[in-house]
Amino acid sequence: MDKKKITNMEVKRKNRNDVFRYICRQGTVSNPDISYALKLSLPTATQITKELIEKGLVEEKGELQSTGGRRAKALAVSDSAGQAVGLDITKNHISLVLTDLGGSILKYKRIYHPFAVEDNYYVEVNRKLEHFLEEGGFKRENILGIGVSFPGIIDLKEKMIADSHILGVKSLPFAYVSRFFSYPCHFLNDANAGAYAEGRRPESPERFFYLSLSNTVGGAFYRNGELEQGKNFRCGEVGHMTIVPDGEKCYCGKRGCLDAYCCAKRLADAADGKLESFFKKLEQWEKEAVNIWDSYTSCLATAVNNIHMVLDCDIVLGGYVGSCMGERIRDVRDKVSERNTFGEESAFIKLCGHKTEAAALGASLKVIETFMEQV
Repeated sequence: MDKKKITNMEVKRKNRNDVFRYICRQGTVSNPDISYALKLSLPTATQITKELIEKGLVEEKGELQSTGGRRAKALAVSDSAGQAVGLDITKNHISLVLTDLGGSILKYKRIYHPFAVEDNYYVEVNRKLEHFLEEGGFKRENILGIGVSFPGIIDLKEKMIADSHILGVKSLPFAYVSRFFSYPCHFLNDANAGAYAEGRRPESPERFFYLSLSNTVGGAFYRNGELEQGKNFRCGEVGHMTIVPDGEKCYCGKRGCLDAYCCAKRLADAADGKLESFFKKLEQWEKEAVNIWDSYTSCLATAVNNIHMVLDCDIVLGGYVGSCMGERIRDVRDKVSERNTFGEESAFIKLCGHKTEAAALGASLKVIETFMEQV
């Protein structure tokens, strides 16, 4: 009898969770819409939305246009149901994003703020975050939490940033960072965050590898709504796979890593540190830029082909370079096609849909997902 009771409760919770997700995703819906889309009886759908209204998560917003017969009540997520903050920490910047429960970006800002291993750094980040919210007129009581994106290995079991070469951090407990903020904090790796944002796009494939080409190179494997973490939470760390034995030195101390050849800095350094300027030089066929791009894409194509051979899935190019690449993706596709053993078309290589805000957005979406699971 207890087993049946638990099962019924779990089914009811799942249905409520599915209905709330559906409303968040669709924007404005009716009970008949919910009933049809989720294959629930109309009385069940109506009862669930009634519960969500009582919880303050959903509200009636007028009536929908009639399609014949009585007009259905329009249901939408309540304006006060909550928002989530995404904070992406890099070596020289922080990015802040605020999203609603549907995942729409309400506000985004990127701020120059060099990382430092000291309390004052986090004190200042918190001050900038509060100003960011205040500036947008958002209520603090509506903030569900902060998703914090770090470049490095995030150990979810031990609850710490296990290793971030680029920031010079090892074994940093989540609790140490969380204590500087007034909201619950959720932590994830920057490439995982970018992949998570990409995977939530309606047009994204169910299974793909996200290659983050920023000032560090990282990656993440996304499958059926989840991120593969790996035994030691290092799944997708392709930035440190060797592509040139005994090659150029990487910031990690090893030689020949993909990061040493395909980080965004390799391109930006040829244009006074500005990646966008490099691509403008490339458009004008400046010889130096063309030569650097040829070398860069050769290394990138080697890595992309290797990843594809192992995983046999779409490869999404993200990060700073993926955001700026545009039509130049054909250069990568052409070189991968030359290497591909099976002669398949290289359309499996795609550009990211989310640009420089991807990691911050993905971090905020993780907060929303955690909240959804508790509805």
